[in-house]
Amino acid sequence: MKSRIKLLLAALSLLIAGTAHAAIEVFACSPEWGALTGEIAGNRAAVFVATTALQDIHRIQARPSLIARARTAALVVCTGADLEVGWMSMVQSQSGNDRIQLGKPGFLEVANFVPRIDIAGSVDRALGDVHPLGNPHIQFGPRQIQLAAEELTRRLVRIDPAGEGEYRARLADFTSRWSAATQRWLQLGAPLKGVTVIQHHKNFSYLFDFLGMRQVGSLEPKPGVEPTSAHLSELAEQQKIEPARLIVRASYQSPSASDWLAQRIKVPAIMLPATVGGSEGAKDLFSLYDDCIRRLLAAASG
Repeated sequence: MKSRIKLLLAALSLLIAGTAHAAIEVFACSPEWGALTGEIAGNRAAVFVATTALQDIHRIQARPSLIARARTAALVVCTGADLEVGWMSMVQSQSGNDRIQLGKPGFLEVANFVPRIDIAGSVDRALGDVHPLGNPHIQFGPRQIQLAAEELTRRLVRIDPAGEGEYRARLADFTSRWSAATQRWLQLGAPLKGVTVIQHHKNFSYLFDFLGMRQVGSLEPKPGVEPTSAHLSELAEQQKIEPARLIVRASYQSPSASDWLAQRIKVPAIMLPATVGGSEGAKDLFSLYDDCIRRLLAAASG
């Protein structure tokens, strides 16, 4: 009898310890922020990721399941820069959760804390789905990820002060590994410097800037507008003046336009994972970069 009581008490203590350790619930708008939260928070956070790498995050709907998850979240981590503007505001308002509203510590828009490229001088919707606050696909900038990790740590400490020591220790470990990986990626991707590329949408502009690649066209005639046959024909003609060596699309985009143009102009068309989980090799932030750079190198050398 005593041994059974001891076993029950031990199981109860483990359950209580586990519950205490997973101190907060985090709602991540996309897989890169879920992965980064895991790096910094470890087991102190239970992370829910609202989207996948096979979804176009510009076009997510505020489903009841997302609203239900947001109701109990202590922290929401999104990209910002209007990337989730079509659905996140409704999730917030319908959740009834005051902790994750605009201006509260529990709502983090990472883009507010990092440098951005492609900031529009003026906004005219006739130009397509232009992001006036800059290109929001900041997950492909190593410096942007580092700055995001630092701000995420500050937010976690504000929300869960008891975990400050663990959060800061994990940030230091992440920073060390990320810095080493960044130098490795620069060396690995050195052959890509100056390589010209056409991409479907500007998903990878930060990565191309980091590697010294040069974008010479987009499959979209305007941002957010699907490729048209007339525009693709124009890109084919452009090859005579400013040829591209690669065509790139993201994991959630149809290959039809990139494949058509690739056959027409005789250059490789490849898919890159849009974020963590977009390919078999992109299992976390580190392997996301590894996989993208290796795919680019293989296509460029071919």
